[in-house]
Amino acid sequence: MEYTLISTIYKLEPVMFCITQFSPKRIILLSEDDAPKEKLEAERILKETIGKVIDIESKPTSLYNVVKIAHDTAEIIDEECAHGRKIIVNISGGRKPQALGALFGCYARHNDVERIVYVTEEDREVVDLPILNFGISATKRMILEELEKGETSVKNLSVKVGISRGMTYNHIRELREMGFISADKLEITSAGQLAII
Repeated sequence: MEYTLISTIYKLEPVMFCITQFSPKRIILLSEDDAPKEKLEAERILKETIGKVIDIESKPTSLYNVVKIAHDTAEIIDEECAHGRKIIVNISGGRKPQALGALFGCYARHNDVERIVYVTEEDREVVDLPILNFGISATKRMILEELEKGETSVKNLSVKVGISRGMTYNHIRELREMGFISADKLEITSAGQLAII
């Protein structure tokens, strides 16, 4: 089976360590416009050396917008899985928002990810992170999707989702407890946006 390594990158060492540990056939680096010189240099070195034997591609995403990074990571996972590849995601060596976004993208596609890893700086140990999911039902997902479209009425939500107003209030309460809906108004949070990627 072919593996694709999706990786954040700031320093070269964690990515190189993952390459030697997992022997991927393909590497996708999460990149961004106006990347710092260190990151550009690390990407250049990878492509000029390892790129001669392994397909390496940079995919642009945001540096700080966690929801966009998660969305982009989920799309990369979808594309790689469509080609029959297994996915390993390395979140070490990148900026924290990028690492979190990549992690949340994995949670959105938890059934398609083999491993999520972090390489410790001190002793180069691979730490396997749990592959979690957002744990929402199809009904809760529909409610969040309607809120994201701008719906603000419980009555309209119940009609659109096809459940009673009382059940809609129960779902809203639970979604608020999960942090997916704002506590003070009927509005999706960034956590809710992550949950429906």
